[in-house]
Amino acid sequence: MAEHGTDEPSSSTGSPDGEGRDSGGRLLLHQRLAVRELIDTETSYLHMLQLCASDIRSRLQQLPQGDLDVLFSNIDDVIEVNSKFLHDLQETASREDEQVHSIGNLFLEFQEELERVYKVYCASYDQALLLVETYRKEPELQREIQGIIEAVVPQAGPSGLSFLLVIPLQRITKYPLLLQKILENTDPDASAYPVLQRAASALQDVNANINEYKRRKEVASKYTKVGQLTLRERLARINTHTLSKKTTRLSQLLKQEAGLVPRTEDKEFDYLEERLHWVSLCVTETKNNVAVYLANLEAFLRFRPQESELDIPGGPVVQYCSLMGDLQLQAFPDFKQRLEGLVWQPLCSLAKALSGPQNLVRKRLDKLLDFERVEEKLLEVGSVTYEEQEARHTYQALNSLLVAELPQLNQLAMRWLGQILHTFVDLQRDLAKQVLQRAEGSLAQLPHHHLSEPAFRKLVEDVLGQTGHQLRSFQENFEKVLPPPTVQPVLPGAERQVQVLLSRYGPEKLYQVTSNISGAGTLDLTLLRGQIVALLQNKDTKGNSSRWLVDTGGHRGYVPAGKLELYRVIPGQEEVKEQVQPPKDSHHLTPEPSPAPVPSVPTVTQVVAVYPFVARSSHEVSLQAGQLVTVLEAQDKKGNPEWSLVEVNGQRGYVPSSFLARAPSPAPWGWSLPS
Repeated sequence: MAEHGTDEPSSSTGSPDGEGRDSGGRLLLHQRLAVRELIDTETSYLHMLQLCASDIRSRLQQLPQGDLDVLFSNIDDVIEVNSKFLHDLQETASREDEQVHSIGNLFLEFQEELERVYKVYCASYDQALLLVETYRKEPELQREIQGIIEAVVPQAGPSGLSFLLVIPLQRITKYPLLLQKILENTDPDASAYPVLQRAASALQDVNANINEYKRRKEVASKYTKVGQLTLRERLARINTHTLSKKTTRLSQLLKQEAGLVPRTEDKEFDYLEERLHWVSLCVTETKNNVAVYLANLEAFLRFRPQESELDIPGGPVVQYCSLMGDLQLQAFPDFKQRLEGLVWQPLCSLAKALSGPQNLVRKRLDKLLDFERVEEKLLEVGSVTYEEQEARHTYQALNSLLVAELPQLNQLAMRWLGQILHTFVDLQRDLAKQVLQRAEGSLAQLPHHHLSEPAFRKLVEDVLGQTGHQLRSFQENFEKVLPPPTVQPVLPGAERQVQVLLSRYGPEKLYQVTSNISGAGTLDLTLLRGQIVALLQNKDTKGNSSRWLVDTGGHRGYVPAGKLELYRVIPGQEEVKEQVQPPKDSHHLTPEPSPAPVPSVPTVTQVVAVYPFVARSSHEVSLQAGQLVTVLEAQDKKGNPEWSLVEVNGQRGYVPSSFLARAPSPAPWGWSLPS
């Protein structure tokens, strides 16, 4: 009949209209069935989520809380969003004529919320599956889990947890298909048709964004794990491929430093990276300060003067000893315990949480160098290999993830740090309140209890002023008999390097390192305390004046400006290196240059050891500072003047020539270096 109607379309004038009405009716029926399927499956889906979150999760108490957090991830957020979505979806049934149009608008309205919650759940899905696999290796635990799931959700079958965990992934991928089914049964001329098209396209974009987010998380997770490897594991990963990549990156970096190729600039990322650096620095400094505070508190708790026998019978001392004994037994130990649990441990957790992003930022630099090299090749050749294309995608994924999440990370870290500091202040306030409460009974027995608060403050100020005056007088008298303060000596053997820097840059550019410096970055230097450097520029390439560019005479790089002190060169130091006295009116202590080496000391010469030296072989001999030494030969067997053959206490051996200075002729009042 259908073929006959096709061959003779004009055989009946009423037939096309009848077929059109039948076709429109079938289309509307299928549309309503598709809408009903959407609402019914959404109801069943939400019911299954609620079973997982309430019944199943609450019964799996034999699992650690950390495992439950990974398994069910942000399922509560998913339930919240889908509950609102289902409620609004059911509300569309009251507007039957515009129901399809309302459904399209509803999906567009919930697009961002659906993407926000489902991308988090999907990103943790693989980690949840790894946990499920570990449970299957423990038969007894697996049987318990399977029994709980079958009791609540019988249709889960032997798949168990895997069946439940995959449900949200299946649902978010099914939304575009359900919308497409409604769209196919909607008249293209209907007003709802373009809205449904946009909704279907929006849900496809949601799924694409979720997949991209999941891929970025996998890349980040990969390099975060690399940062947690031990030295042995890192060495085991070294091969010709990794060496080739590192060599290529180093070559790219050197070309950028030389100005041969341009450097990719990303001001947005640079700003976020600097913010992360300062946040990490704040956390590290706070952690160090709290560690010192805890160490001082521990020392304070060990010091118990109230337990000592004092030759002061009666009076306020008895009340003081009683009060301190009470505080030492309970108040201060409780404060220390709360401080460790509420301040120290959260600080350590925050510092650990920031280590992963910091490692990703460092890894981004490596991937950026790979990306720039591939971009150059793409411009020159026009094509790249699969591996090079993958390197481009890895950098883009890593960079996009950092730019998207660093603002939230910085904000959350600062909020976390702020809460820790508020907690620290509250603990101090609670301690003070507790001490005052415990001291109330003893205050009435003290001689000053009758004084008003202003009078007591005046008394305390007078006593403190009198005590401060006594302390200053004692300090002045003590300094009169003290020897002059020792100055930081130049490192042994560094005189020649100092002279090179002095002749190249002049005395006003020389600085001395006041404490050891460990370089953390690629261009940072590692220097020892006392080392002399020359200032090249008092800021880095980003304009940061706290990092200075210096020259050590052999290497150039950046060091913290706070660890440098101006090295004041005394006139005539080039000729007279043996003695230098620091000027008393100088604001900075003048570093004392090392005595001159004695390569030109004649045979059998009496000298003195300026620095101690420990022999490392049978060919060397140990020295003590200030010990008289007889130089037998001012060079070694190869003619190297940096080593001298000496005799000390009947023993012969080699010592560094720079550790020796000319010995003076004896004088009744002592010895001094010759002028």
